[in-house]
Amino acid sequence: MDYLSLDKSELIKEREKLQKDYDAFKAQGLSLNMARGKPCTEQLDLSMAMLDTVNAKSEMLASTGDDCRNYGLPDGLPELRDIFAAMMEVPADNVLIGGNSSLNMMFDTVACGMTHGFSGCEPWSRQKAIKFLCPAPGYDRHFAVTEYFGAQLVSVNMTPEGPDMDQVEELIQDPAVKGIWCVPKYSNPQGYTYSDETVRRFAALKPAVRDFRIFWDNAYCVHELSDTPDTLLSLWEECKKAGSEDLAFYFSSMSKITFPGSGVAAMAASGENLKVLREHFSFQTIGRDKLSQLRHVKFLKNIDGVHEQMKKHRTILEPKFQVVLEKLRGELGGLGVARWTEPHGGYFISVDVMEGCAKRVVSLCKEAGVILTGAGAAFPYGNDPKDENIRVAPTYPSVEELKKAMDLFCICVKLAAAEKLLEK
Repeated sequence: MDYLSLDKSELIKEREKLQKDYDAFKAQGLSLNMARGKPCTEQLDLSMAMLDTVNAKSEMLASTGDDCRNYGLPDGLPELRDIFAAMMEVPADNVLIGGNSSLNMMFDTVACGMTHGFSGCEPWSRQKAIKFLCPAPGYDRHFAVTEYFGAQLVSVNMTPEGPDMDQVEELIQDPAVKGIWCVPKYSNPQGYTYSDETVRRFAALKPAVRDFRIFWDNAYCVHELSDTPDTLLSLWEECKKAGSEDLAFYFSSMSKITFPGSGVAAMAASGENLKVLREHFSFQTIGRDKLSQLRHVKFLKNIDGVHEQMKKHRTILEPKFQVVLEKLRGELGGLGVARWTEPHGGYFISVDVMEGCAKRVVSLCKEAGVILTGAGAAFPYGNDPKDENIRVAPTYPSVEELKKAMDLFCICVKLAAAEKLLEK
């Protein structure tokens, strides 16, 4: 049944039926929160043994001989730098270990650009109004960082191959454009992985100014959900070939590998960029939390240990993603009211409902007890020009909760669509 082919009387009957179904859900008194991509308790339990790896009887020395309880090693433990280097496909010597949050490191890097600048250029704050490119739909917290610093957010269309590179290559000819946000593997929220051509075009960018930077947030680089995982070409290697090593900053973290609240983050950059960043970070701390770093090294050991840990996460998450996709296919397939992505990894599924209906769907779900990410959140300034995109986060609820939440979601999508069509 294609909603677009129904006549008015058929639409009225369908709306009445959907309203009854919706009212029945409201009567259940549901209380589910799917607003953020949080790991569930079962995922957090996977790392509990890590807390026992460092105790009063443990060896507290790093491989360098430094006592991890003391100051020092501002770049981080060498073994952990090796693990992140393998994850991000960059040289270990170019990796800096941070605190628990990669977002914090991104914020600090933007702050460094604002106060001190890059490539010998004037700090961004002393230049005329600056702009940042924001592939959309994209990660709302990225956009919020640059909005906080007063940058103008410029939307770039996202495609299954990555950001529209024709747009990017045109926009970076504006000297005010200082950077672009990227989640290159299993993007938030669509779960797209940038194509080889897109990565090569990023490495070959010729911006109008020397202080333009790519913020390459590889948050989901090891977060697979399929036997046919996506592969991402190494931007580091492509930049090396193109002689553009200074063009990008690289970020990743253990937030969804161990504990989001007390994992470890890391970033990488070229030697020239690291000179600026090391000085910037040196005024913040004499050394990060090396006991947390030591716990991660002892627990994960190496990149193979990371992959084994992520296999355990997949066992928990894959059934949840399948529930969401099966409900979408079974309830909305062929109706002409929604389309969605089917990612091979990451943390989200992106659903585009009928144009002009996303806010209504989110509102209906909230009234019935299911909290979703706000409509428009994945766009600069929270403004989805088509009011159609909704980010679905399957990770936190249980499978049974997800089944209920998705039944409600699908009813709300159909109800909003029927209402919209009846307005015409």
